[in-house]
Amino acid sequence: MTPLSTRELDLLGAARRAVLATTARDGSARLVPIAFVIADAHGEDDLVLYSALDEKPKSVADPRDLARVRDIEERPGVVVLVDVWSEDWAALGWIRLLGKARLVGPDEEPTEHSRAVSLLRAKYVQYANHRLERRPMIRVQIERATSWFASP
Repeated sequence: MTPLSTRELDLLGAARRAVLATTARDGSARLVPIAFVIADAHGEDDLVLYSALDEKPKSVADPRDLARVRDIEERPGVVVLVDVWSEDWAALGWIRLLGKARLVGPDEEPTEHSRAVSLLRAKYVQYANHRLERRPMIRVQIERATSWFASP
């Protein structure tokens, strides 16, 4: 992957939410707003995104039964859109991350899972009382990024 620019990294670091797009069985796009964090996997050019399947109310009891999780298990290609909005259109910008997603569980990959929990808690104080240690995470290996900013 081409390294991200400082501006792209700043946008990802400051953003509080993103939109995850998976592909449903019928081929339609499934869009879900997510909390996320970006981390280096093995070096500056190897970035991953983590998003918790947290304890906010869900349509199913087991997070592994969520439609987005089923989509990822069947079709791991995903897109994540992160944007900044302003009434001053000169301040608009977005980055689109394309990658392959999978679940990272606390039992299957405890070291990576624990790191993801720590990073998410550092970014979102709301996770202090969530039992993220027991829940799987979505992990997106970022393969490509495109971005646009209204001003240079």
